[in-house]
Amino acid sequence: MKWFCLILIASSVLPCWAQSTLILQNPSDAPVGSFGPSEDEQTPSAPAPQAQATPSPTQPPPALRITVKDAEALALKNNPAISVARLSALAVHQVTREVRSNLWPSAYANLTGVDAQENSRISAGALNNPIIYERAAAGATVSQLITDFGHTTNLVASARLHEKAEDQNALATKEEILLAVDQAFYEALQSAAVLKVADQTVASRQMLSDQVQALTNSKLKSALDLSFANVNLAQAKLLQLDAQNNNKAAMASLSAILGFNTLQNFELLEDTSPFTQPPPSADELIAEAFSQRPEILALEFESESAAKLHNAERDALLPTISALGAIGEAPVRNDHLSSWYGAVGVNVRIPVFNGFLYTARTHEADLRAQAANERLVDLRNRISRDVRTSWLNANTNYERVSVSQQLLDQANQALNLASTRYRLGLSSIVELSQAQLQQTQAEIGSVTAGYDYRLALSILRYQTTGL
Repeated sequence: MKWFCLILIASSVLPCWAQSTLILQNPSDAPVGSFGPSEDEQTPSAPAPQAQATPSPTQPPPALRITVKDAEALALKNNPAISVARLSALAVHQVTREVRSNLWPSAYANLTGVDAQENSRISAGALNNPIIYERAAAGATVSQLITDFGHTTNLVASARLHEKAEDQNALATKEEILLAVDQAFYEALQSAAVLKVADQTVASRQMLSDQVQALTNSKLKSALDLSFANVNLAQAKLLQLDAQNNNKAAMASLSAILGFNTLQNFELLEDTSPFTQPPPSADELIAEAFSQRPEILALEFESESAAKLHNAERDALLPTISALGAIGEAPVRNDHLSSWYGAVGVNVRIPVFNGFLYTARTHEADLRAQAANERLVDLRNRISRDVRTSWLNANTNYERVSVSQQLLDQANQALNLASTRYRLGLSSIVELSQAQLQQTQAEIGSVTAGYDYRLALSILRYQTTGL
């Protein structure tokens, strides 16, 4: 008796269902889970001939097709942060030359002309030679540091180490920009994929709404079913609006990180290389990060630079020995003076007391060197944590790729079954709505899982050896 009733229900529903589907404009466009004919039942039609349109002068330029590597190359060329870091490193290089100049001789040319009151002397002012003569003379003065017992050489060594640290900081800035490019690129691809899913969801639920409307008009479905179908359609449209906004925002972020101040028209090409499993152990990655991360190398150089600066400030308490020579000629002079002059001398400068200035500088440099060492220890701990976290995220996202695909397959199958049951009148639209929601979520999760994994690999490479 039960099977007889089911046969009667099916025989009464299917003819009206077939009649209602005639109002659909293009059922062959229905996505998975819709009520349109299957792929085997679709009849391919010949494409209509299209006339070639003449490009208009105001027509936007064609989209630039780029891969993630192309995007990285554009960022290295156009992003101003790269130029800022490089110019800062070049400026620090000049500081090294400035400090090293104290080791070279200093030469000065002098031209002097004096008109003085006869038989006069300077009687007030600083201590100097009070006798002045009318004269015109030209000469040169040369000074050379003999030794300051390591003060200047330690300053030069500190400047060189600071220069190397700035070079590593520039490299770290480059790596950060490349990581930001990868993030923006994969987020743009992900948002485009989600938008495509949203468009398909709207089309599928619009078809369901039209079909339920036709059945409601034929008194085969209740107004409650139509209300549920319209609610699902409205939810799909909200998802579509959010996806459109996220896609535009992602493209704006990508244009900005590539160095453009306007929104660019890019066609992003996906990476079709197969997924590779992350390294089996995080300990080796941490060791590589300690030896290759530019942030660690920069802080190591800064620590060594601070130690050299401490030695230089300590050596400032020692004497400074320098030589001085002067030679010249005075064509216009007093008869008591020779026509030329020359002198060579050695000066020893011994610091006696300056208000404990050098002592305070020494203590300051020592404390800063200790602080640099502590910052290095803290950075190593944070990088160890970041590498291990990135490795865990990469492994998790690698497993999510296959699990998300399995979930999508099951959700598609459940949607097909729910559609069939609802078409035969064996279930309510609530079951179909739940199946549609689960299928949409599974499809979004599936399309985003691959991009999440590729981004996780980029982050892992950045945390270890750099991009």
